Amino acid sequence: MKKTTKYILKKPELVAPAGDWPALVTAIDSGADSVYFGVKGLNMRNLAGNFDAYEIEKIMNFLAARKKRGYLALNVIIMEHELKKVETILKKARQAGINGVILWDMAVMNIANKLKLPVHLSTQASVSNSAALESFAHFGAKRVVLARECTLTEIRKIIKKKTEKKINCRIEAFIHGAMCISISGRCFLSSYSSGKSANRGECLQYCRREFSVKDSEDEGNYILGRDYALSAKDLCTIDFIDRLIEAGIDAFKIEGRRRAPEYVKVVTGVYRRAIDAYFEGNLTASLKKQLKVQLRRVFNRGFSSGFYFGAPQNALSAQLGNTYEKVFLGEVVKFFKKINVAEIHLQNKPLHKGQELLFIGRSTPASFTKAEELQQKHEFVNNVKKGELAGIKLPFIVKPKDKVFLWRKKQ
Repeated sequence: MKKTTKYILKKPELVAPAGDWPALVTAIDSGADSVYFGVKGLNMRNLAGNFDAYEIEKIMNFLAARKKRGYLALNVIIMEHELKKVETILKKARQAGINGVILWDMAVMNIANKLKLPVHLSTQASVSNSAALESFAHFGAKRVVLARECTLTEIRKIIKKKTEKKINCRIEAFIHGAMCISISGRCFLSSYSSGKSANRGECLQYCRREFSVKDSEDEGNYILGRDYALSAKDLCTIDFIDRLIEAGIDAFKIEGRRRAPEYVKVVTGVYRRAIDAYFEGNLTASLKKQLKVQLRRVFNRGFSSGFYFGAPQNALSAQLGNTYEKVFLGEVVKFFKKINVAEIHLQNKPLHKGQELLFIGRSTPASFTKAEELQQKHEFVNNVKKGELAGIKLPFIVKPKDKVFLWRKKQ
């Protein structure tokens, strides 16, 4: 890497998913520059927790106080009877000071433009060339999330053209998360099978399931081989994140508004560290390897480089989920701030010294720690039984009613 590179390039914005409040506060705590979130009923992750429209102002106040940005995802197909609802939501977003609206329906773009809201074109629009970028910029798009099918070479060409033509539109690309076996947003399997449309944010992901094959004579029924026939591996760019930075991409997006807060914590934290390390000149092969190990600790279907280097090879997943699991343990009863000790009610399982724990709360970022010291009645113990109270010293602050989980390899 040339010494001058880090002075020429601008740090890309790290955009993290927020499907609910715990994920949102975790994303910010883990180093995200911005978050994207949806309101109930009208976004591409309609099955996530999501937020009510009246919460937009609260979200933006939370982000503004921390000098972070927030983007509202309204990236579904909009029906005629929903136009008024869209306008109402966008007016609330404008009042709240939203930093951008992610969309691809031209009706939403029209309303957003009238309200003078920054338009971010969703990956659902499948922009994969500079001509499309220029056209959408003409219609008011300030940022475009490129189609996942773009290669790194094609992205470089698009950015070069954008610079030459002085197109006033920023480029965003996905760096981690789920990949669709179909061209982004064009799969109708869920709609055909259950009437739940992917383009309405209701995909039931039949592609992720294990399939069986039955012969026409009805004499045999077989489970398909080691790969899941339609389930793609997850995108992971940690091995070549430096090349994406050097391409001049303005914003890096993490997929996962349906993912748990611990996923948001680990993935956001890993890419934050990688981006910062690059600009400090410390992004080594050894560090990349360490960071990839961390990424494997949270939900994934195996990793792929996506389309960045051409059509994916060996891209079918051989697993349905994570090799780690969280098991509900109990909840925080009290937290003694002066000594950083939490009193936990073990409602579901016993606790043993040395086990790894995960704490999650509505306003408490997802946090991992090991139970290095267990106390009962001011005495150190090695085990605490189910139904009893345990005292644990923590390196972070928690609150009463925060949930506590065991974090362990799947058994």
